[in-house]
Amino acid sequence: MPTTPIDLRSDTVTKPDAAMMTAISQAEVGDDVFGEDPTVNLLESTVAALLDKEAAVFVPSGTMGNQIAVRIHTKPGDEVILEADAHILHYEGGAAAGLSGVQLHAVSGPRGILSADLIASAIRGHNDWDPRTSLVCLENTHNRAGGTITALATIHAIGDLARSKNLAFHLDGARLWNAAAATGIEERKWAAPFDTISVCLSKGLGAPVGSLLVGSQSDILRARRVRKALGGGMRQAGLLAAAGLHALQHHRSGLVVDHIKAKRLANGLSAMKCVSLDPASVETNIVMIDIVDGRSAADVLLQLESAGVRMVPFGPTRIRATTHRDVSEEDIETALERAEPILN
Repeated sequence: MPTTPIDLRSDTVTKPDAAMMTAISQAEVGDDVFGEDPTVNLLESTVAALLDKEAAVFVPSGTMGNQIAVRIHTKPGDEVILEADAHILHYEGGAAAGLSGVQLHAVSGPRGILSADLIASAIRGHNDWDPRTSLVCLENTHNRAGGTITALATIHAIGDLARSKNLAFHLDGARLWNAAAATGIEERKWAAPFDTISVCLSKGLGAPVGSLLVGSQSDILRARRVRKALGGGMRQAGLLAAAGLHALQHHRSGLVVDHIKAKRLANGLSAMKCVSLDPASVETNIVMIDIVDGRSAADVLLQLESAGVRMVPFGPTRIRATTHRDVSEEDIETALERAEPILN
């Protein structure tokens, strides 16, 4: 393998740069479980303000943020409606059932995007034998659909439906920052229709650890109790919060560059004969690559790894590549050069 592999497996592989390490080393800390870490408190108030909600709580991961939301909005035996390829369904270890005793009602939407009509047809609870629908979850941007963005008008229509049916409404906004960067619509407008929103600091923003769950004062007060019960109470977490604050202040503008890199990667790969890929489908920093020459994704990934390009499987013949701040535009050109003899 070439000495410097180009890592397109995920935007979670980024490492803190020198400026972020300085921010970490200079962080003022306290005991966050006692509410005494000033840097965590500042991070929480900053993100709550960015999303125009009353409060936020810092958690170790997006999975924990999502699962706390499921817990506070449901009761055991309830049902949660979400898209069939949602992160909560595929990548959170069955936690909704294991931790909250709820079942997930998967509804397929084109390119991962649900509509009010699709959700309305899935709401249950009118009969004694029905599970009670209590929560609707969206994911924006949508990972398995290839970083797609659900339009703001669609979200508002779903939010109106949820309120009319007395359903809670949660957003898995792990990459909400990407949706804002791609559209120019600020995060608070995306967040407005939702009761709770989880946002991630350790993906495109490049912090090493952490997400936040944002919502009303009452919901976040309950969320803190659930966080503690799940083992998510952290002590001098200001070291991590400082990295998140630095990322919010300095890295959000770079997400647009990540999207440009993804589009360039998609354009280059689409010209290779072993690949089926429509560059127009790439909206943010995720590129889905379908292999069409009879080889499996696993076989192609081994060859790419040997050539110094890292990606991940997303199906028997589907591969995902994700651009991020630690991969330069020059790296994208090199990745295409290395991939060309394998995919042509």
